[in-house]
Amino acid sequence: MEAEGGRAWYHVGPEAIHVGDLLGRLAHPAAGGQALFLGVVRQELEGRPTRGLEYEAYTPMALAEFQRIGGDLLAEFGVCRVVLVHRVGRLAIGEASVFVGVAAPHRPEAFAACRTGIDRLKATAPIFKAELWDDGSRRWHGAPDGPPMGGSP
Repeated sequence: MEAEGGRAWYHVGPEAIHVGDLLGRLAHPAAGGQALFLGVVRQELEGRPTRGLEYEAYTPMALAEFQRIGGDLLAEFGVCRVVLVHRVGRLAIGEASVFVGVAAPHRPEAFAACRTGIDRLKATAPIFKAELWDDGSRRWHGAPDGPPMGGSP
C-alpha cells in the first residue's frame, strides 16, 4: 500500500526496495543535496546468528504515521522531497528493509531531516520486527509472542 502527497511518497509492502527508483522520486530542481538511510538485514544480533527478519505492519496506520512524519520533516527542515518506505514479510540477510530519503537545498538540512525521519519512523510507526534465529526460533521486538493485537490486516 502506498500514499503520495505532492512532495512526498510513502510505501509499506512486501516489494523489494529499489534504491535507484526511489532516488528518482527525490529529484527536485531546488535540491542541492539528497540524504538517505537504507536499513538492511544483518546476520547476527546479540551474538546470535540469524537467518533473517520478519516484519508485520498495520499498514493504513503506518502510512498515516509516515504522512505525519513526512509533513513534519517538510515543515521543520524545509526539505523539498521526502520518501519513506518499509517492507513487510520475511527478509533474508542483506535485503533492504527500510528506506528514508530526503532532498533539501543544502546538506545540513538533508542530513538532519534524514536522521530525524528514521528515528521517528522507528519510534512511532506501527511496524513490528521479529528476529529469525538459526535454530528456528524467533523473537518479536516489544512483544514475546508476536506483534501487539496479532498480525497485519
